[in-house]
Amino acid sequence: MISYDIVIIGGGPAGLAAAVSARQNGVRSILILERDKELGGILNQCIHNGFGLHTFHEELTGPEYAARFIDQTEKLKIEYKLNTMVLDISPEKTVTAMNRADGLFEIQAKAVILAMGCRERSRGALNIPGYRPAGIFSAGTAQRLVNMEGYLPGRTVVILGSGDIGLIMARRMTLEGAEVKVVAELMPYSGGLNRNIVQCLDDYDIPLKLSHTVIDIKGRERVEGVTIAEVDKNGKTIPGTEEDYPCDTLLLSVGLIPENELSRQMGIKISPITSGPEVNESLETSVEGVFACGNVLHVHDLVDFVSQEAATAGKRAAEYVRSSSEKRNTRGSGASDGYPVPVKAKGGVRYTVPMSITPSRMEEKQTVRFRVGNIYKNCYVSVYLNEYRIQHRKRQILAPGEMEEVSLNREQLLQYPDLKEITVKIEEA
Repeated sequence: MISYDIVIIGGGPAGLAAAVSARQNGVRSILILERDKELGGILNQCIHNGFGLHTFHEELTGPEYAARFIDQTEKLKIEYKLNTMVLDISPEKTVTAMNRADGLFEIQAKAVILAMGCRERSRGALNIPGYRPAGIFSAGTAQRLVNMEGYLPGRTVVILGSGDIGLIMARRMTLEGAEVKVVAELMPYSGGLNRNIVQCLDDYDIPLKLSHTVIDIKGRERVEGVTIAEVDKNGKTIPGTEEDYPCDTLLLSVGLIPENELSRQMGIKISPITSGPEVNESLETSVEGVFACGNVLHVHDLVDFVSQEAATAGKRAAEYVRSSSEKRNTRGSGASDGYPVPVKAKGGVRYTVPMSITPSRMEEKQTVRFRVGNIYKNCYVSVYLNEYRIQHRKRQILAPGEMEEVSLNREQLLQYPDLKEITVKIEEA
């Protein structure tokens, strides 16, 4: 059986950044396993700009951003296998995979980094009444058809869901000559970045109807039209608000789900809120030596944040490999190692990443990322150590579509030897 220090599952932006970081932190034996025919992941079909402002301090398209990391991967001579499907990862970090060249094979890893990304939520989970005609696509599938394969899915379009991909595809379909009639969003707020609402909808006079959903799809062979209606705070249709839109295409942008089938098979503890692994300050999962980063961990809004997070996972995996020859308890029951302190999300904060922090093992500065569950205006983001408030930051607006973060100081946390919990919450002004 072949052995590697670190095996990375996924060759998208998270996997590439983790591999580069691990190599820069001294690990030579690294293998990336990617199921697609090329590295870069979803970025290859994201031909719009807006990538790289944080990482490279310039505006790049998705393929340009991916190319920067692919070039680094090549220069650092990091090994990778394409067209390779990972079938199983054992708790002992034995990776079972297959491809045409090698057939079915096993690899023993000292550490594994999960970077499988996410998938789109399917229409079947939405329970829309009506037939199942041609002309219904997820927004990501439509994006691939237009940007990579040169097909226009339709001429008159309705989009359900205002996630970032849906907003971007509203503009993309318009630029290709299609008419986008409306974007309907079930929630009373958009799930996408505000800049995408402005640049992709407002600039092209495409209406966004909040608290609306599709209640009927017309057509048997091909979509002929959809009916949308307003919903109340419980998501129930309000009678008399129905509107008919003739169209030949319905795009669904109704959320992303971290791709965690392999994680579940391993027995990794999964968060019911993020649908991604629960991780500590090192981005290590509940299975020792297995790390997670990027959209497999929680859905990000900017790829720059994916790269930052993945760089941390790569660095921490490298540290784990270096110390794996020493006997240690990675869950930290010993006095010298400290103990994990839960990070609680309260008062409007939906979740945090990481979910626990061992102060003695964290970096000097620890970034905690989170999302809120509603729109909050003129509020404060507060951090508590037990009952003591250590941060109280004023914010004009917080929205579910924008990922937020706070920074914790290691020295400050170590001043609380009886620390039982860290709390991140939203407080009214």
